[in-house]
Amino acid sequence: MAKFHFISGLPRSGSTLLAGILRQNPLFYAGMSSPVAGLVNGCLEQMGAGSEFYTFFDDKKRKTICSALFDAYYQDKSNYEVIFDTNRIWTARLHQLNELFGDFKVICCVRNPAWVLDSFEKIYRKNPFEYSRMYSPQTRQTVYSRCDSLINAGGVVGGAWTALKEAYYGEYSDRLLLIDYDLLTQHPQRSIQLIYQFLAEKQYSHDFDNVEYDANEFDQQLGVAGLHRVKQKVEFKPRRSILPPDLFQKYSEMAFWQDASGTAANIIAPKQELNESKKM
Repeated sequence: MAKFHFISGLPRSGSTLLAGILRQNPLFYAGMSSPVAGLVNGCLEQMGAGSEFYTFFDDKKRKTICSALFDAYYQDKSNYEVIFDTNRIWTARLHQLNELFGDFKVICCVRNPAWVLDSFEKIYRKNPFEYSRMYSPQTRQTVYSRCDSLINAGGVVGGAWTALKEAYYGEYSDRLLLIDYDLLTQHPQRSIQLIYQFLAEKQYSHDFDNVEYDANEFDQQLGVAGLHRVKQKVEFKPRRSILPPDLFQKYSEMAFWQDASGTAANIIAPKQELNESKKM
């Protein structure tokens, strides 16, 4: 029976890259965001107090059904020893994962939020004649309105940011490993070694010059070409931000994980922010 771990954190912070690296190990399965978290949430809504069928379920039955969703969805992946399910909402569902799996870990990909928004803006400008579903007609008008729509509590970035912050200071923070995108791309071998150490898995020799992952069909449906395309070679390429300086400064201040007090989370971040890895 496969062991389940999870990939979460911020968008545009390396989760697809990480999945592309991990899946090189023949014992591991990892992919882009899966629908399992949504399926679990949908079932719990139907079994909850707001449903007409509420009286048909108790806690044991609800737990059994949620567990069965994982087994059913990954039935064709039974030949793998470790399955990584990816979804940014998992960091707000650690209490559920604790009941379902007990011994689980969550790898959280993080990045300076200013660079996260910069990355979204870069993709937006690369597709000048494609109006993606990520923005409404009102929010896509300027870089300011686009960033604001992404970073608010219900936005793609803001929702993931608040979920991560909940987990970072929560009672299950020791299950988390935060890995900074810059460090992953600058020092992939050492970063992956620390991930294996955190997971208590046998080290595997990865090829960081030949990483493959592309979800072109999914990205085309969103109207955001290249959103989940991973470059073959893992490398860090510094560049100038295309955000206005006031926006870059504003969002840079949201990197709360630079303060490691008040959490039991493990952290892999550049040395100018933290030690290479806290508690590892």
